[in-house]
Amino acid sequence: MSRIDTFVFYSLERLLTHIESPKELKKLPLEKLPKLAQELREFIIDIVSTKEGHLGASLGVVELTIALHYVFDTPKDKLIWDVGHQAYGHKILTGRKEIFETNRQLGGISGFPKRSESEYDDFGTGHSSTSISAILGMAMASRLDGDLKKQHIAVVGDASIASGMAFEGLNHLGVTNVNALIILNDNAIGIDPSVGALKKYLTNVKAGTAKDENIFECLNLNYSGPIDGHDLNALVSELERLKHVDGPKLLHIITTKGKGLKQAEEDQVVYHAPGKFDKATGERIKKSGKDQPPKYQDVFGHTIVELALENTKIVGITPAMPSGSSLKFMMDQIPDRAFDVGIAEQHAVTLSAGMASQGLVPFCNIYSTFLQRAYDQVIHDVALQKLPVIFCLDRAGLVGQDGPTHHGVFDMAFLRCIPNLIVFAPMNEMELRNIMYTAQLGLANPLAIRYPRGRGANINWKNKFDPIEIGTGRCLKKGSKMAILTIGHMGNGIAGLIDRLDRPEEVGHYDMRFVKPLDQDLLKTIFKDYGHIITIEDGTKIGGFGSAVLEFANKERYTNPIKIFGIPDQFVEQGTITETHQLAGIDFDSIHSYIQSTLDQCE
Repeated sequence: MSRIDTFVFYSLERLLTHIESPKELKKLPLEKLPKLAQELREFIIDIVSTKEGHLGASLGVVELTIALHYVFDTPKDKLIWDVGHQAYGHKILTGRKEIFETNRQLGGISGFPKRSESEYDDFGTGHSSTSISAILGMAMASRLDGDLKKQHIAVVGDASIASGMAFEGLNHLGVTNVNALIILNDNAIGIDPSVGALKKYLTNVKAGTAKDENIFECLNLNYSGPIDGHDLNALVSELERLKHVDGPKLLHIITTKGKGLKQAEEDQVVYHAPGKFDKATGERIKKSGKDQPPKYQDVFGHTIVELALENTKIVGITPAMPSGSSLKFMMDQIPDRAFDVGIAEQHAVTLSAGMASQGLVPFCNIYSTFLQRAYDQVIHDVALQKLPVIFCLDRAGLVGQDGPTHHGVFDMAFLRCIPNLIVFAPMNEMELRNIMYTAQLGLANPLAIRYPRGRGANINWKNKFDPIEIGTGRCLKKGSKMAILTIGHMGNGIAGLIDRLDRPEEVGHYDMRFVKPLDQDLLKTIFKDYGHIITIEDGTKIGGFGSAVLEFANKERYTNPIKIFGIPDQFVEQGTITETHQLAGIDFDSIHSYIQSTLDQCE
């Protein structure tokens, strides 16, 4: 089909209907691309309104997505989307349109770029600021292979490029001669509004008030922009030009997160991932049910404010997640003692250590999966110096549809092996409040508090504070034959599970609370009183809570059989919380079946 015939054909029907890959996209005349952009936005809104997912970021880069696949020869040319929140349009244009409704669902496509999913997904992303290092690695590999024509493009946001790892990549990129293009997607927001000196600099660039010397040119990058990231003619023209410019380059584009949906443009924080909404009006659909327990992060947010109003030494730190972690409550009420440091987990941890060294009481709130990015700082800057930083690890355990990049299942294993560090998992909201209260009274050691995404277990949760003795567990129910040892929120479901057993009186239940130090006195009593021990956790079997109990039993030479329920040695895929628990074998039906059959064998 000639280009003229293609124009006539596509002018009669919806363009997106006929786009199965960038091959079809390239047949469109340039003047038809804005119409395709409108259709692509409508398609994303239509699916995400009912299936949920990351909305605003993908709406903001619709024109850029089209322009990149229109100009470059993907997948031969390499394209990486930093974090990947913004990659929905990319997925739709690269062969996944018909299955896009399975996005983030069990057995469906991932909500993030994933190498095993498509040849167009050149690098798996899900955490921020990795794209520059990865694209530089690919570009260096191409040069070593003698392929000097292949293009290498990384799209990174203004919040992600402020991260330390992104700067490390830029620093190296600037002293190479590789064929790499960094596209800075500047919309002044990540999940929450961007912060920091670089954000101020970019604001000045957009306003035309920046100093003559460009920060990116100082890093030896060929800088161009800023240009309107929603102007397809300008994007295609500049990308075509840059395709023929050798060496490392940076294109600065200005976009609006949530572009094309009024509510998403006006409330960019909420519409980053708004849940279900009315695609016609944009209004969010409220979930039913008035009397529900609060979310753990909200309990944290309200409690730290309550404590900080009494204790002026308390400070709050978060790396770019004030809304998600609910530290926003403290930022609103006590702004001079609550700090969003941007996407900089390493800095957040060592900043907290510095504060602790001067007598402050820092609550460093980081998602469990993001603390992985600051592991050395936890060891070297906090634990080794025995500084009493309080880590509040939100989203611990399986988090559902964000999948393996966001499951916080490794924290108990990688923290438990660090000397001087206390690791605690509250079973409910009151325990979270009590351990936060205990921590600010003055600890000699750093403390990690891990709690899950979502709601707790109690409607009436604003208890009077009661300090917790470090290293002590609780007996919730005594039994005669079998003891179940739980850690954290999962204990609430186990309590109801025991009641459904044929002989519940034979099963004891213990909330161990501390992964480290273990309550050894309580464990000695348990091993003496029960013939069979079961441990249950939403962390990894290898090195986790169950492993700690096994190590204790081996040291004390107990021979009681021990069954560990935890995350197996594999990455758990996406799905609902219930589905991911089933994938991991820690769902309540599986646990109930094992307990009942074991009790039956004990008769």
